[in-house]
Amino acid sequence: MTHEPRNAGAPTDTTFGLLLEKIRYEGAYPTRERAEESLRAVLGALGRQITGDERVALAAALPEEAARVFTAEVPAVKQLAGAAFVGDLAERTGGSQATARWDAGVVLSQIAALVGDDLVAEVVSCLPPGYALLFGRAELLTQAA
Repeated sequence: MTHEPRNAGAPTDTTFGLLLEKIRYEGAYPTRERAEESLRAVLGALGRQITGDERVALAAALPEEAARVFTAEVPAVKQLAGAAFVGDLAERTGGSQATARWDAGVVLSQIAALVGDDLVAEVVSCLPPGYALLFGRAELLTQAA
């Protein structure tokens, strides 16, 4: 399945700048620099979790600068569940679990708004449980019959 990035044709610096401003506003970060720190930390951490077609599609849908941050990380051998992802993010940034959860939720919900529901659904489906809420989506649990 091929995905057309929602920002096709937009200047990448403008799109990246708008993304940062949305993250700054939604996250109530005091500065654009703080918003960018969160974006870089969260996208780098997410880059360690996603492989294959979903990785390529998400990178293509992101502004160029954000895509470089996302793809700069080598995927981990073992994917982390959502809670462990937040814990790893907290450890890597030296922040608390609450701050890491906030940063992940703010950044990933804005990424979701940028790339669209179909791509978010694909990305979430390739990850262990716990990511849907970070992307601002309900997590539907399936029960084995």
